[in-house]
Amino acid sequence: MFDDLADAIFAHSPPSPPSPHRPIGRRLAFFIAALAGAFILLAFLWPFSSVPTGHRGVITTFGRISGIEGEGLVILAPWQKLSIFNVRAERADIENAEGSTSDQQPVKVSMTVRYSISPDKVSEVFEKYSRDGNLDSYVNTATQEIFKAVTARYTAPDLISKRAAVSNDISAALRSKLVLYGAQVISIDMRNFSFSGSYMTAINEKVTQEQLRLGAENKLLTVTAEQKQKVAVAEADASAQRARADGQAYAVTKAAEAEANALRIQNAALAQNKDVLELRRIEVELAKAGRWNGALPQNIYAGAPVPFLNVQK
Repeated sequence: MFDDLADAIFAHSPPSPPSPHRPIGRRLAFFIAALAGAFILLAFLWPFSSVPTGHRGVITTFGRISGIEGEGLVILAPWQKLSIFNVRAERADIENAEGSTSDQQPVKVSMTVRYSISPDKVSEVFEKYSRDGNLDSYVNTATQEIFKAVTARYTAPDLISKRAAVSNDISAALRSKLVLYGAQVISIDMRNFSFSGSYMTAINEKVTQEQLRLGAENKLLTVTAEQKQKVAVAEADASAQRARADGQAYAVTKAAEAEANALRIQNAALAQNKDVLELRRIEVELAKAGRWNGALPQNIYAGAPVPFLNVQK
């Protein structure tokens, strides 16, 4: 049979000189051609395919979704097509989203939103929004819309002081929004808010004034404390001086009282015994005699007493 097919293929080829190897050459050429055709047909009709990790396989039949396959080997009919759909985390970068605060201050912010397609929503997302699981354009639009709505509820100072609350509001609203697209939010990274140049200058001036005010208050508190300390030291010194004066006065009083008591006792004794007074006078005269050197004065004035010659009768 192969000889007949070979003869038919080469029937119109130019005549060649007879050769003993001619039948073998025809058979080899036909075998190579048949093998190549089989490979082409097999590649065209190959039924095996695979879905990588973190993806889903969307099988379509003449454009209509006919099944969703998980990770691993997939066998397809020749009339079916396999599309690889990503269900791993995707990242959407939103740069300079614009909004306006409740006090009419323009504000911008840059965010990074990480999301993924819910595995049970693959068919819906593939049909309506994305052929490969990339929803960056939808996430970007939804994030900017939500940012405007959330910032309108806060004043400019509150956006800074209540950053955590603002982030939670944006995250909650974005989760509700992306559910409509079959996506789930994993995380939101919100970077610093950016206000207009004039507003930032005003904030810096306010911060500077606040720092100066706090510095002045601290200085006043320091001076007040120092003054109170000085007053306390002065009061302590005054108390100590009063105590010393009181002590000295008390000592003087006690000494005077003791001297007065001694005099009272002595006077009482003298009043009771006049011989004591005479005895004291004699003691004084004896003390004078003890100090006399025995020389009489050269000149005696009229009426002047002569020592030791004043004899009373």
